[in-house]
Amino acid sequence: MAEPRVEVRRSSRRRRMVSAYREGDTVVVLLPARMTKGEEKHWVAEMLSRLQRSETRRKSPARTSDEALMVRCAELSARYLDSLADPVSVRWVPPMRTRWASCTPTEGTIRVSERLRDVPPWVLDYVLVHELAHLLVPGHGKDFWEWVHRYPKTDRAMGYLEGLSAAAGLGITED
Repeated sequence: MAEPRVEVRRSSRRRRMVSAYREGDTVVVLLPARMTKGEEKHWVAEMLSRLQRSETRRKSPARTSDEALMVRCAELSARYLDSLADPVSVRWVPPMRTRWASCTPTEGTIRVSERLRDVPPWVLDYVLVHELAHLLVPGHGKDFWEWVHRYPKTDRAMGYLEGLSAAAGLGITED
């Protein structure tokens, strides 16, 4: 794989901290102005490595295909739902207008909005657990939420989705 284009930006206001981020196809590395060329070379390599690790951690394999979504659902069902939720199908669908995902318990089908392909893995996991719980308990009653809250990042993921919806002006809210 080719090395990305790197742009180094130095600042006299920056004292110790080095950081990096992607700006399109370019990796921008922010350095203190006082650093030597040798230190710059070290920190550019280090920040490229850190950025790569961070981006790899953020990508969930479930994003790649419907089959991968199904595999992830089986893992989540085993871990949080006593392997009781066993969907017939799980698939990515074009962006939904009012929901992140939906489930038809009578058919055992789950549909996940493609809007969720770029969320952190723990947010996608929450949505999948939520929909899997519908296979056990239709509706959003107390029993349903007891299943969903077995997933430890439920509240955090709900907050993330609320913020995402508000920032993008989507108007998607929890059921």
